[in-house]
Formats: sequence, structure tokens, C-alpha cells
Amino acid sequence: MRSPILAAILSLIVAGLGQIYNGQIGKGVVFILIQLINGALTAVLIGWLLLPIVGLWAMIDAYMTAKHNNERYGFM
Repeated sequence: MRSPILAAILSLIVAGLGQIYNGQIGKGVVFILIQLINGALTAVLIGWLLLPIVGLWAMIDAYMTAKHNNERYGFM
């Protein structure tokens, strides 16, 4: 059983950690790479727009995946 709240908190700390916690290693690595690229883009200001969007997307995805997996495998 995975905690949806913990998955969201991990993705709040670093986008992608919640996905890795949920067992979605590839998706987590992609989120981390996107955030690294966004960090580099902050030098030209466009990254500031994308950082919160990708972070929020990662949090919601991690929460929903953990919740779905718990329901699918009968933990809820």
C-alpha cells in the first residue's frame, strides 16, 4: 500500500520522487529531468513559468497513481 499524501509530498519536495515511490521509476526520472531542464531555463525566465506547472503536475500524478493502485489492489 502506498500513501497518496506521502507520494504528493515527495513530489512537492522533488518532482518525480512521488512517482519513484509509486514504483514508476521511468516516469519519475522523466519528471526529474524536466525539472533540471526547467532549472536551467530559469536563466532566460521561461523556466519560472514551467517549474510550478511541472511540480503541480507531478504532485497530482503521484497522488492519483497511489490512490488508483491502492483501490486496484484492494488496499482502500
